[in-house]
Amino acid sequence: MEEGKKIILFDGVCNLCNSSVQFVIKRDKKDVFRYAALQSEIGEKLVAERNIDTAQVDSIILIEPGVAYYTKSDAALEIAQDLGGLWKLTAVFSWIPTSIRNAIYDFVAKNRYKWFGKQESCMIPTPELKAKFLG
Repeated sequence: MEEGKKIILFDGVCNLCNSSVQFVIKRDKKDVFRYAALQSEIGEKLVAERNIDTAQVDSIILIEPGVAYYTKSDAALEIAQDLGGLWKLTAVFSWIPTSIRNAIYDFVAKNRYKWFGKQESCMIPTPELKAKFLG
């Protein structure tokens, strides 16, 4: 794994999650992030190393190697902060109690397949993006 890169683990078969990863890739001007599907070998390894229960967290995890990991709405807010620019304004949402943010997050996550669909297999990155994906 590359030194100094933050890792976004995502549900590789979820259309919303894949779209979110594409959204971040386009805006990651400082090349902060690397990506892996939760279902991938490296994704499963990173989750197991941190004892994360994927029955509770199955859509997005942000890992800052050697520092911390973030889940659910905390992960989304941390990612937005690293995108910089106007995305830094999302920090205002950190004032909302985590329990409320995560209740909204969980509601969307629970319905993501119904609302946005699901793929048969994990997204395959284009050759240009392959270097950004782990595994």
